[in-house]
Amino acid sequence: MQNILHIIQIVISILLIILILLQQKGAGLGAAFGGESAVYRTKRGAEKIVFVATIVLSILFFLSALTNLFI
Repeated sequence: MQNILHIIQIVISILLIILILLQQKGAGLGAAFGGESAVYRTKRGAEKIVFVATIVLSILFFLSALTNLFI
């Protein structure tokens, strides 16, 4: 049971890393120092799907880590 939980946690972490890297927040290091204007807009289409999937996977990762801790 514990080996299956470790494999699930590894798969979730890899998917979470991929989804975080797919998100396009800024254009490199220049955006960190205010290089990009602060324009607020709504997420649509694939951007919204990636955003929601990142949240869901992070919650699943947290729950699997807690489950791994108590087993």
